[in-house]
Amino acid sequence: MSKIDQQLFSAHEHALEKEYETCPQCGQSLQVKNSQHGPFLGCSAYPECDFKRPLQQHGDITKVLTGSSCPLCQHELALKQGRYGMFVGCTQFPECQHIASLSQATATDIACPNCKSGHLVQRKSRFGKLFYACDSYPKCKYAVNEPPVAQPCPECDWPILTVKKTAAGKRLVCPQKQCKYKSEPI
Repeated sequence: MSKIDQQLFSAHEHALEKEYETCPQCGQSLQVKNSQHGPFLGCSAYPECDFKRPLQQHGDITKVLTGSSCPLCQHELALKQGRYGMFVGCTQFPECQHIASLSQATATDIACPNCKSGHLVQRKSRFGKLFYACDSYPKCKYAVNEPPVAQPCPECDWPILTVKKTAAGKRLVCPQKQCKYKSEPI
């Protein structure tokens, strides 16, 4: 058997232990604990003390955008890391609640078939999937998952059709659930 240097293992164990601050409620040390939602800092005196805090703070300022101003309070805006990715928010949070998304919606020239006053725009969900929704949201909540085409359905006269990819190829499909129209592969 070869000899194992025990100092290597003890040095590694000490590197994993990180010093955290004390609990603001009871003064005991805080420990890294795990839950189904991920790691967090919790009081070592649990269950007597129930203090807990996320390991990573959301909404942390990554970079202040100099020269920009909040439309609500005229303070500077900042690039922040949030729960669903990067966004722009006011530096005076929580007093000022202004936020803006970094992604721009891509407009189409197709009128919304539901409200007939808005247009469909391409958006991205928090999971990265593209969808097409009315730009009059929240007044109109119409949305489709496939790219729309400004062509009426020959069966039900719905103002748009969508392009759906199937095993046979791309087809024009009516987005109305009760209508079963599908074109021949394109």
